[in-house]
Amino acid sequence: MNTLLRITWLLLLCCSQVHADPAQEADAQAAKALLEKALAYYHQQGDKAFATFSRQGDFIDQDRYVFVVDTRGVLLASGGPSSALIGRDVSEILGPDLRQSFKDALKVPEGQGIQQADYRWQNWNDGKVEHKHVFYQRVGEHILAVGYYLPRATPEQARALRNKAVNALVKDETGTLKAINSLQGGFLQDDLYVFVVDLDTQRYVAHGTNLRLVNTDFGKIKDPDGKPVGEPILKMMAEQDQGEYKYRWKNPVTGKIENKHAYVRKTGHFMVAVGYYSP
Repeated sequence: MNTLLRITWLLLLCCSQVHADPAQEADAQAAKALLEKALAYYHQQGDKAFATFSRQGDFIDQDRYVFVVDTRGVLLASGGPSSALIGRDVSEILGPDLRQSFKDALKVPEGQGIQQADYRWQNWNDGKVEHKHVFYQRVGEHILAVGYYLPRATPEQARALRNKAVNALVKDETGTLKAINSLQGGFLQDDLYVFVVDLDTQRYVAHGTNLRLVNTDFGKIKDPDGKPVGEPILKMMAEQDQGEYKYRWKNPVTGKIENKHAYVRKTGHFMVAVGYYSP
């Protein structure tokens, strides 16, 4: 499915809350301010504003830009790389399972004010497909939107990915470990990734970002500050079926050493873990 189409659909279907990270709060305020500026300009200029939104200028702020879709599913304006699809009815290119849901979502009533949603989109600064948060508002038959990128996932998303991996291991152990080690397979989402340790051997059997750790001794792992990671987690798993552990680790999205909060859970002779990052 075309990435723009997936985004537009998710933009209108999936609402969520803004993260509390101060840096993300600043991004959120900047994105919302840009949308409010675009809404004011649109009220003044009408549809003539679309040309302005679609070129370099006052409605592009770093990786934040305005885009507009109408209630028929046609992209009308974009200050980002999706500008190549302006004028296309994106709803008709969706698969049959999503097409009707997309069309239903486009019927959101006017007068609801600024709404929020999450989706995934390619960041033109680094070329990666990353988590993005959007503010949008319907005006007449048009929906104006501005989004910003989220370098850190939420605790809820971390637990959900861990549980997804646990359930997958129960159904297909070999296939799931292979999928995790492929660095794709649905077990790598932004800064979230799965790693799996065999509790019998105490060695990594899968890792979502660093294959060099596979088959190494998890019990000897320490964080960059020298704090033991593997040993205390293994001890915890010997006493309970699930738990949490905090340490410092490299965020694969920001490339920085950050605080990490890992959620671990035992399934059979495996320990499955996913952690989220905070500054």
